[in-house]
Amino acid sequence: MAESFIFSIAESLITKLASRAYQEASRVVGVYDDLQDLKTSLSYVKAVLLDAEQKQEQNHELREWLKQIKLIFYDAENLLDEVDCESLRKQLRITHKHKVGGFFSSSNPLLFRYKIAQRIKEIRKRLDRVAADRDKFGLQTIVVDKRIVYRREMTYSHVVESDVIGRDHDKGKIVKLLMEPSLDNNGGSKHISVIPIVGIGGLGKTTLAKLVFNDERITDTFSLKMWVCVSDEFDIKQLIIKIINAAIVSGTTSADALVYQQTLRDMDIEQLQYLLRNKLTGQKFLLVLDDVWSEDRAKWIQLRDLIKAGGAEGSKIVVTTRSRSVASIMGLLPPPSKNETSLDVANRYLSELMSRSFLENVSDVSTYYYFFIHDLVHDLAQYVASDDYQLISSENPNIPENVLHLSFTELDLFSQSFDINLSGVRTILFPFGIEKAGNEYLFTKWVSTCKYLRYLDLHDSTFETLPGSISKLKHLRFLSLIKNRRIRKLPASICTLQNLEELHLRGCVELETLPEKLRNLINLQRISITSKQSVLPEGDIAKLGSLKYLDIYACDNLESPFVEVKLSALRVLRIMRCKNLKSLPLDTHHFPQLEKFTLHACGNFELSDGDQDMNSVLRLKTIYFSMVMNFPYSLQGYSSTLQTLVFARCYELEALPEWLLNMTSLKYLHIWSCPRLISLPNGIHRFIALEVLRIHDCPELYRKYQPHVGEYWHQISHIKHTDIRKTWRSREEDFCDNQDMESIGTKLSKCFFIFLLP
Repeated sequence: MAESFIFSIAESLITKLASRAYQEASRVVGVYDDLQDLKTSLSYVKAVLLDAEQKQEQNHELREWLKQIKLIFYDAENLLDEVDCESLRKQLRITHKHKVGGFFSSSNPLLFRYKIAQRIKEIRKRLDRVAADRDKFGLQTIVVDKRIVYRREMTYSHVVESDVIGRDHDKGKIVKLLMEPSLDNNGGSKHISVIPIVGIGGLGKTTLAKLVFNDERITDTFSLKMWVCVSDEFDIKQLIIKIINAAIVSGTTSADALVYQQTLRDMDIEQLQYLLRNKLTGQKFLLVLDDVWSEDRAKWIQLRDLIKAGGAEGSKIVVTTRSRSVASIMGLLPPPSKNETSLDVANRYLSELMSRSFLENVSDVSTYYYFFIHDLVHDLAQYVASDDYQLISSENPNIPENVLHLSFTELDLFSQSFDINLSGVRTILFPFGIEKAGNEYLFTKWVSTCKYLRYLDLHDSTFETLPGSISKLKHLRFLSLIKNRRIRKLPASICTLQNLEELHLRGCVELETLPEKLRNLINLQRISITSKQSVLPEGDIAKLGSLKYLDIYACDNLESPFVEVKLSALRVLRIMRCKNLKSLPLDTHHFPQLEKFTLHACGNFELSDGDQDMNSVLRLKTIYFSMVMNFPYSLQGYSSTLQTLVFARCYELEALPEWLLNMTSLKYLHIWSCPRLISLPNGIHRFIALEVLRIHDCPELYRKYQPHVGEYWHQISHIKHTDIRKTWRSREEDFCDNQDMESIGTKLSKCFFIFLLP
């Protein structure tokens, strides 16, 4: 497992070296030829890594060999990072040479080129020396077949029910779903419906499907039952043959089955689809597709259309899968972006982990995300990262060599001296904050030691000024000073951190001003701000071409931001607890890429109508209103794109805005803690696209729309998922109330490495 991770590092290094952008950067710095030689050495080693993975379990010496290679790869990552950073600095010097003067520390490009070239040679020498041992281990090149993502033993439908304990309730729910008529969004009968059973491996999805498949009620309901184990590559022809075989076994004599078996493999796809439709025509069937992995929508549609052309009304398909994306055949997969940022990649990874049930999202309507991680997944993650990650506690105070990610449970442990080389450390994390960390000397010592630091979390620290030595951390991607209630000023040198992607200043209530030259943080993708300024440096913020997420929190003196500027790349904007904020132009002219907008507890705030740019594509999909009273009519301009709308803690709200009825694309409507709200819009029954309606802690709405008994329940009964509760309690509150907070922090600190930047 860990060694396939090494293979991924090699792939990412080679991909980076082969990219046009990086080749241009290496030419700017003057080390193009040296890096291409390094690429050759990396490719030579990468070729045998998969074979090494398969053989290392029985060979301790081979495991150590792989560890050495991993360390060299990490050094190569650091080196490529420095080349990238120097290239960015050089470009900024050229761009701003008349404006910034001596802002950037002067460096000798010839000296830098010489030092980097020497380090490349040293890394190549180490790599070639280690790679020479590949023949000693008899390692072979393995070609990766990326078409097949997973293989497991074939499954079958038979089950000894007496051997299965504790699944009666789950089985009963699925049997009920299978026996009920299926309705479409218009309330009409659905020809064929799909029921997914989703969960991580080992949870008993297949066993549950077997219990359902063999239930007497199911046998009496469906004239034809078919069990097909998919598992391998999603090949349409092979699947059709499997389904026909299953139908033959279920509905023909053994002699007929023998004849069919001899001819199916020789048929082309046209003959097979005709035979499939012939077998299904007029039959009310149940088809179980066990262990499905493919997310190829085109293949799904092709198979679905073939199946739909045959079976009788009321036929059902049960799908067992680890992927929620597979669970809905009609689900569209988003096209990959050519300009993905690391935050985009992180969000994609989180979505993938959730879709495969490795993580469970436990927030209902929060603007932040909270996750549960299954114990089995947690143990696996700890095992995979055991060499790179270390939790430092009083029970385990020692730091192993070559560790990458450190998490300290106690500040005193951070203060002690360590005899080993910590230059390779990339993460320093304090799960409970560092309230007493006001020692500038201590901070400077660690900064000078951990020069390759990528992730630094100093939330709840007590620095009044951040030491200027922060500029030495040129690899830094993430810096958090959240809830530092003493810091007044940030050093100008912080703006030399061109690799910085996230800067969090939320809750820094004494911060007088943001640093000048903020625009030089050209890779900044996310910033959260608390400041005493009445006017933010909007010109600088507007020039942050990579900025996707902006949080403005408790800026008490701020009144009307972003009137004259355009935030061209911004996708998520959150404004919270800005008591004097008066207006904001929420339109496509100022925010052409905006997808999510949150407004919370800004008592004097009104959204101005602004100007819609007719040439811009509307993108806004999610709006979260909390403790808000005014909802401008201009928001109806987003009727074709808005999919999620939340009204939370709007205590004085008596009626929802009229423009809500124009939201033809709305899929999710959440209303909670709006005690004076007395009714939903009269035309809510026309919300055909609405899939989820949640109403919590709204007494009048609960009385009128309570499922099956409320006076107006019939107006919303067509909605696929309704969750109407008399009181509101978030799942994250349940999570926090039912567990000891210290143990939660420890658990989170132990699994946090999953989300760290490389």
